[in-house]
Amino acid sequence: MSIDKKELVHRVGQRINKENGTVEEIIDATIEEIYESLKQGESVSLRNFGTFYVRVEPKTWIFKFNPSQRLRKIFGWSSTYKD
Repeated sequence: MSIDKKELVHRVGQRINKENGTVEEIIDATIEEIYESLKQGESVSLRNFGTFYVRVEPKTWIFKFNPSQRLRKIFGWSSTYKD
């Protein structure tokens, strides 16, 4: 099972009591800023979620994601996170 962007926008809108149009603009802007940061070779760290980063290698860029300790705990991975 997965959710699409429309469902994500709906769920976030309900959580923060905002209209879907406003939430969609915020999500779109957030994703664009993440894209731009990664294109500049900057990492993007989202507290309690993880860090996105790229590593430049000869002829290619490698996209990486390092999950937060909280996310690791949710999935039962090795973690030092304490709730």
